[in-house]
Amino acid sequence: MKKIFVILFSLVFAFCANGATLINDTEIEKEISQIIMPVANAANIPENRLKIYIVRDDSFNAFVRGGEDIFIYTGLLKQIKNPNALRAVIAHELGHTIGGHMVQMSERMHDEMVRTLIIQSLGIGLMVAGGNPSAGAGIMAGATGIAQQSMLSFSRDEERIADDIAVDLMVNANKNPNGLIEVFEQMRDISGEFESRINPNRVNHPLTNERINNAKTKISKLKKIPTKKESEIAKENADYEILRAKLIGYLDSDKNVLVKYPYSNKSDAAIYARAIANMQSGNLDTAKTGTQTLIKRNPNNPYFYELLGDIEYQYGAYDDSVAAYEKSLKLTKNAPQIETALALVLSERNKPGDKARAREFCKRVILIEPAPLAYWILARVTDSGESDWAMAEFYNMNGDKKNAKKYAKQAQKKSQKDSPEYIKAGDILKN
Repeated sequence: MKKIFVILFSLVFAFCANGATLINDTEIEKEISQIIMPVANAANIPENRLKIYIVRDDSFNAFVRGGEDIFIYTGLLKQIKNPNALRAVIAHELGHTIGGHMVQMSERMHDEMVRTLIIQSLGIGLMVAGGNPSAGAGIMAGATGIAQQSMLSFSRDEERIADDIAVDLMVNANKNPNGLIEVFEQMRDISGEFESRINPNRVNHPLTNERINNAKTKISKLKKIPTKKESEIAKENADYEILRAKLIGYLDSDKNVLVKYPYSNKSDAAIYARAIANMQSGNLDTAKTGTQTLIKRNPNNPYFYELLGDIEYQYGAYDDSVAAYEKSLKLTKNAPQIETALALVLSERNKPGDKARAREFCKRVILIEPAPLAYWILARVTDSGESDWAMAEFYNMNGDKKNAKKYAKQAQKKSQKDSPEYIKAGDILKN
């Protein structure tokens, strides 16, 4: 059973949504929120409206949906060099929102579709009327090419505008806009050789060298470039490196972790990545030693206690695991993933009162941030209609409609008609 849950801790629970695997992690989400909130505020997005989604994908990518939902790929987080560069990426994506580019793109696509259909109808007319069939076919093919070129040109212009807005957002957030240039230079390092063979009129983004030059020109005209103290930059970079180390420790192979963080590297980030990788591979003693070193160095870091709780759980040392998670929760607020982990251990330890506490944690997590694992644990620690309803929600969140409806029906049979479980089960049956 314990092996099944190795991936469910710290990253806590990953699930499929629209074909993408999303990762929930309190530490990573809070750190990213601190990094990007200044530019989000500059874009007039309130903190309580911002939602960060971590997409498990090695692509160097991020995007914003609806102006408030920010999707960041793990490949970007693992590769981006510093937090200010990450902030610049998000400023660019918010630039698309401010520019209304998604709406404009939809309208432009509609206009080009109409235009293409009109031109193609001319081509069809030539063929039907007994004109030159090859000319008619050529007009039809050409119409599609014209529309494609128009859309590509429009997209490139939008990217230029978003880059321009990104510089403004960074300045308004009192952050150094040169982070945007750092991102572009890293992109050039990744794809520079490939870009040298690209026709600039055949892609939907301006070539990277053009974007670098545009950003440099814009920044050179600023009266003042915001700067921070070296000590503040070092602290922010160190915190960001911890975030990267956690992702690499969980997502990369043991071999890659040691290449990036060899044992000669005694930094907190390196110890963190190695401890996680060792836990993943079952080297619990080594993982625990590294985690205890981190706790001695950073006795007020809640996430190192969280990792210790994960390791103790895999030992089967439930009392020590519970104690570590409880210490973690004392040091941080609003940590639904850690509460879920504690609820799971309590459900397995099953001492008097443990199930009641686990139920309390799950109910609170479901109110704050519903997740499949919280429903699954709730089903384990309750009975009757509430248990069946929780399983229905679990399957519903995982896209298994058949089992969701099966458990929803069972929940209604066992519940009072005016109970929350009966009503919520009914919602699942309607969908």
